[in-house]
Amino acid sequence: MVMKLNNHTKAYDEAKKAYAQVVKNESSTPEQIEAVWNTMQDELVNSLTTQITQAVQTQNADQTILAARGVNVLTSEETKFFNAVVQSDGFTDDIILPETTVDRIFEDLTSDHPFLSEINLQKKGLVTRIIKSDPSGAAVWGKVFGEIKGQLETAFSEEKVTQSKLTAFVVLPKDLDTFGPAWIESYVRTQISETFAVALENGFINGVGPVKDQPIGLIRDLDAAVSQATGHAKKSVTGTLTFADSKTTVKELSEVMSYLSTKANGKSVKIGGKVVLLVNPIDSWGVKAQYTFLNANGTYVTALPFNLRIVESEFVESGEVIAFVNNRYDAYTAGGVQINKFDQTLALEDCYLYTAKQFAFGKADDNKVSAIYTLSINTPEG
Repeated sequence: MVMKLNNHTKAYDEAKKAYAQVVKNESSTPEQIEAVWNTMQDELVNSLTTQITQAVQTQNADQTILAARGVNVLTSEETKFFNAVVQSDGFTDDIILPETTVDRIFEDLTSDHPFLSEINLQKKGLVTRIIKSDPSGAAVWGKVFGEIKGQLETAFSEEKVTQSKLTAFVVLPKDLDTFGPAWIESYVRTQISETFAVALENGFINGVGPVKDQPIGLIRDLDAAVSQATGHAKKSVTGTLTFADSKTTVKELSEVMSYLSTKANGKSVKIGGKVVLLVNPIDSWGVKAQYTFLNANGTYVTALPFNLRIVESEFVESGEVIAFVNNRYDAYTAGGVQINKFDQTLALEDCYLYTAKQFAFGKADDNKVSAIYTLSINTPEG
């Protein structure tokens, strides 16, 4: 079993919420964003240090109990790599993490963060272009010896990819000899995956595009003019969701499905089982309360029509719902994870500081992949 360091402290959870509030506010200054980002990173390091110290103490006290809890099992390459990190008190050169460790980082991203799993995040090599096809035109009928080149050219398209570089800080304690390679691997991996996850989730939802070296998020308008100062504009609200009663809910959500079931070019697309409603955690329980009922067996059942799923994200504005088709957004991480020593002036007591870098890309297929709705739920009094 893979060792997990995801039992984070309350201080880190609160710092992450505070960061989400500031970063999704378009009036926030770079200084404000940097301040809450630094606070969140400090609390992440404190949380991981607390967890790993407690776990090592448990290991020293009772190896059998630790094994039952799931010790991190490394490959021979990983063991050699992280043993060298321990023996040399950190990463001595600019290096690339072992591919298996990068695979685990990707698995952590998608398994521990529901939105990144729903958005169909994929791990690719260094991608510079995407070839897309329209299934309805990729195969055509015609005469046996007829001309087909022109017909096929209309079915395929090529899009240049502008990747953004994602950088995370990795902090290692100076007393590395206290920990073994398995703990260091988990410590490094968890820092990277948690920090990348926060940045990717915000980018795939709110990113303003290449102008700011970001993905183009789900809330952005692909058809509107792009500002060279602020990037892609936010989409206009498509409608309102009230979930007032069962009949109203079916009507409202059928309109959502109808809107998303056509592409920007007017062609229909199958979306059954692929539509997600993205909401702020503050709003999710209010939404769920509207469609939770007591069945004939005396059991509470929570279910939405049309196989829709509710997913929470702190990066969604409270009072809004983002409806999107989860297989019509290109979300990639690309290349290996490169570790570099951070030698700029930034003093951290008893710690070494490094940067972890990877490339990422995110963009919807067209402007009808997603829609923004105003959430208007009337809470009954009493």
